[in-house]
Amino acid sequence: MNRYSVLYIVTLLVIVPIDFLFLGVVAKGFFTSQVGTMLGEIRLAPAILFYLLYVAGIVIFVSGGAGATWSSTLLYGALFGFFCYMTFELTSMSLLKNWSWAVVAVDIAWGTFVTAVASTAGLLVANWLVPK
Repeated sequence: MNRYSVLYIVTLLVIVPIDFLFLGVVAKGFFTSQVGTMLGEIRLAPAILFYLLYVAGIVIFVSGGAGATWSSTLLYGALFGFFCYMTFELTSMSLLKNWSWAVVAVDIAWGTFVTAVASTAGLLVANWLVPK
């Protein structure tokens, strides 16, 4: 298996369950209280497409470079998560009437954290399984 495949698969296997745990258990009550009526049933196709494309972005822009180290991946993973989630959150805040600054802050912080963790875990496992 090539290095990019390992990076991709491990990053995906880290981010999906952690994100589901956060969104479905840890922060579910918070998001329900903040944007309640806007939440609906999860649509699997867009959710799956998001994770597949987001992880591709992580590998391309964060962990897949020849010079990637655990510390650079942690930093750039955090920055990638920050900018991606910030884009979504500020767009939502500008367009959706029930969006709140609390949701913006929590979700940007979460995106920063989960992307840093998933990208770094992907890199560490890839370094172990398929050294450079």
